[in-house]
Amino acid sequence: MAVPKISASIVLYGELEKARQCIGSLLNETKGAELSLFVIDNASPDHAGEILQKEFGDRAHFLLLQENLGFGRAHNLVLPYLESDYHAVVNPDILLKEDALSALGGYLQQNPEVVMATPRLYFPDGREQLVAKRRPTLMALLGRQLPFHFLKKYEDYYLMKDRDLSQQQEIEFCTGCFFVARTAVLKEIGGFDERYFLYVEDADITQKALRKGRVVYWPGTRVYHAWNRQPSRSGSHFTRQLRSMLRYFQNWGFRFGFGDHA
Repeated sequence: MAVPKISASIVLYGELEKARQCIGSLLNETKGAELSLFVIDNASPDHAGEILQKEFGDRAHFLLLQENLGFGRAHNLVLPYLESDYHAVVNPDILLKEDALSALGGYLQQNPEVVMATPRLYFPDGREQLVAKRRPTLMALLGRQLPFHFLKKYEDYYLMKDRDLSQQQEIEFCTGCFFVARTAVLKEIGGFDERYFLYVEDADITQKALRKGRVVYWPGTRVYHAWNRQPSRSGSHFTRQLRSMLRYFQNWGFRFGFGDHA
């Protein structure tokens, strides 16, 4: 089997040290694939992009923007330059401790009907993150933000706790913090919907990908994610997430509880 050609894009907005570790781990751990790495700096207030370009500019491509374009729009900037078989969308708070990109590329090579996949994710302390998800619903969103016990059943269903997550699962929501997709499919669907500035754009792009093939949670490799759950701690972030969710419902239909249409 041919060595896969994999590209990856990271969008920065500050958090210099996490981004430094992320970039270093991608470059150093990816040994079984031909990697092209793109780093897009969304006008970081700490000048993270400029600093990291001096450190990694000979091993990665950098785009230093003059304004914050948002998550999806910034990732989309690299689409015209991609010549890879598979493309990874990577958050700057991701850390690899094994060759996860090559493993996912190999998985997609062996499963041509799969168009997008995400692996098992862990917090830095080794606790597992639940990233296999069904389509988002209003009650699931509220359950993830509000400490009301009656909402937990909706969140649990959304997080697929009724499935064996030690095994591969078909999913309806592929997390935007780390996924690998077929580059040709990403180009065909136009990447992310740029009307989302932040939040829920990953749920949206998953729905577009599902029109082209299977989307899968594949626990055959692991990735570490230093997740900071801002929406639950910040009113402004939660408001922005609600706006994005309303746009998602406009695009794909409103769902109230257990995937039912209201």
